Amino acid sequence: MGKTIRIKILDHEYLIRTDEEEEEVQSIAQFVNEKFREVTEKTDGLSDRKRAILVAFDIASDYFQMRKACDNLRMDIENRARVLNSRLDDIVQ
Repeated sequence: MGKTIRIKILDHEYLIRTDEEEEEVQSIAQFVNEKFREVTEKTDGLSDRKRAILVAFDIASDYFQMRKACDNLRMDIENRARVLNSRLDDIVQ
């Protein structure tokens, strides 16, 4: 692993050792921070541990939705490519 980057989540500082660019790491930290704030606004009185689990679940949910969207897009592109290849074959023959 490369450089150490200091991030701040919920007023706590953490050191992250990574090969990623600092701007990318800071963007991820900001995203996590925003998710914590969203969960905190919706859930009053939860422990930090339970709040962290809800945040992790929310982020995982976003990830799975994006993965499904990417899979659907890939299938659509493959289908369109098959149709175009078939049309090209018909033209060339």
